[in-house]
Order: sequence, then structure tokens, then C-alpha cells
Amino acid sequence: MTMKPRVIVTRRWPAAVEQVLAERFDTTFNKGDAPLGLTELKAAFLNFDAILPTVSDKLPAAVFPDAEIRTQILANFGVGFSHIDIAAAKARGIAVTNTPGVLTDCTADIGMSLLLSVARRAGEGERQLRAGQWAGWCPTHMIGTKVTGKTIGIIGMGRIGKAMARRAHFGFDMDVVFYNRSKVDDAETRAMGARQLSSIEEVLAAADFVSLHCPGGAENRHLIDADRLGAMKRGAFLINTARGDVVDQKALVAALREGQIAGAGLDVYDGEPDVPSALIEMQNVVLLPHLGSATEETRVAMGMKAVDNLTAFFEGRALPDKVV
Repeated sequence: MTMKPRVIVTRRWPAAVEQVLAERFDTTFNKGDAPLGLTELKAAFLNFDAILPTVSDKLPAAVFPDAEIRTQILANFGVGFSHIDIAAAKARGIAVTNTPGVLTDCTADIGMSLLLSVARRAGEGERQLRAGQWAGWCPTHMIGTKVTGKTIGIIGMGRIGKAMARRAHFGFDMDVVFYNRSKVDDAETRAMGARQLSSIEEVLAAADFVSLHCPGGAENRHLIDADRLGAMKRGAFLINTARGDVVDQKALVAALREGQIAGAGLDVYDGEPDVPSALIEMQNVVLLPHLGSATEETRVAMGMKAVDNLTAFFEGRALPDKVV
């Protein structure tokens, strides 16, 4: 009888996925769901054939041992992989996979939720009502910003960017402008009348709502900095469901304080789970705890994608979602 590959799951995954992992592999689960420390992660490379990390695990070069590595694959739970030092994995011949596609719609739903909530002051309104401070309807109470017919600017027109644009255009009759590093010209984009502009600055100048859908990591770190926040319209809103490090949070706090932009809706943060107290104290910011993919259907689908990648790897087949 051949030995099943030894795999370790760094956090709790949906029960349906953990059951499949338990059946197919010699699996070690994280019953307490506390994030693993660097020492534990380093040890995992020596003791397991596969590590199943999530976006909450930091895997810098320092965590990869230089010798006696047993791990052959990192099957990441999530699309983004900027938390993994890809070069370090590649140098040691370790495959890396991710889970694209399955979380597109749910992430775009959260993006639209943030956009509507911050524009119509839904967070503020609910807080006021729950605190017993609502004095009743009046013509000037909690006036927000109209969404229908406005212009949305998408930075990063990939799967999730397109899904956000669809919701904005077909649901709220919004004009769509976007920036993408490569040319995007397909039937879906044309059907929305979406216009690709040649620079991020052009999109920022045109948009009433700016929604970020670009990958994290070194190349896009602080893509939205003080200068770019200054290039936005004064009454505009910034929405981020991408990665926290795409936005310079200190610059964002300053722009919000000075009224350079009208508000922000954020689902991701630089250095999660820490969120700057300055953002928490602001009324014109809607803050969610990284809920982009948090639906039962999506999280199970993400887990099953990771299982499919693992299974393919150990059966010697091509990896469905290979990063390296």
C-alpha cells in the first residue's frame, strides 16, 4: 500500500473541504485556527509534502529552509499570492497554485456593497439608529451621494474588475472607464461601453467612484499614493477589495481628513488584521473585515480548487491553477 502524501492545512477550512482532504491525504488540520508562526511554518517545510496556506500566512524567503525540504507544493487558498515569496519557492523547485475564478462574483458583490454603503451613508445611518439617536425623517437628514448614472473607474480589468463593471453599468447605469496594463478589447467590455484610458491618472480624474482590482505585491505596493489620491475628484470615493498594500494608508487618512476625497469603502488593509485607528474613527469610511470571498459557496469552491491542484500534483498531472 502506497503512503498518502502528508499535507498540513494552516487554518480551518470549510468542513466539506476538510472531509475530502482527510479522505485523500494524510492531513494535519489546525483545530484551534490560530495562525502558524514562522517557526511552525519553517518546520512544516521539513515534515510535510504539501502546505496549504492562506492569505493570512506570511511566507517570506526567510521561512523557506535551505536544505532537507520535504514540501513539494504550496496549494494556496485564495487568488492573491503576494504573501508567498514566489522566487524562493521557484528556487527550491516548489510548485505554487492558487484559486482563481470561483470568488469573482462574491468579491464584486462586496465591492458594490461598499460603494453603495459609503455613497448612501448606510454605515453611519445604521450606527445612528442602533444608538437610539435617530430623531425621525427630515429633508436634510444624512444626505448622501447618488450612484445611478455616475462614472466608475476600474483599476485592473481582470475577472473581478469586469464583474464590478458589469454590476455598476447594467445595475446602476454607470459609465465605465478603466486602466489595465494590457489592452482589453472583448465583447463583454464593448457591451458595457467601457473605455480603456491610457493612464491611472486619467481614470482618477474622470471617476466619481474608483474601484481597485489589481494584484498586490511589490509591483503595486502603494499604487494609490498621495499624488494619485490628489488626482481624484474632490467628491469621489475610493473602493478597495484588492489587496491592502495597493493603497498608502497614511496618505489615504490624510486625503480623507483634508476632504481631498469624499470617502472610502475598504475590505482589505495593509498589515491585516491591524486597521489604523484613524480610519476606524472616520464616519465617511465603510470598513469590512476582508469578506470578499466569504460566502459558503465560494469558500467551499476555493477549497475544492486547492484540493484539485493537490490531487493533480500528486497524480503527476498538469496543475489547473499553476502560479510557478
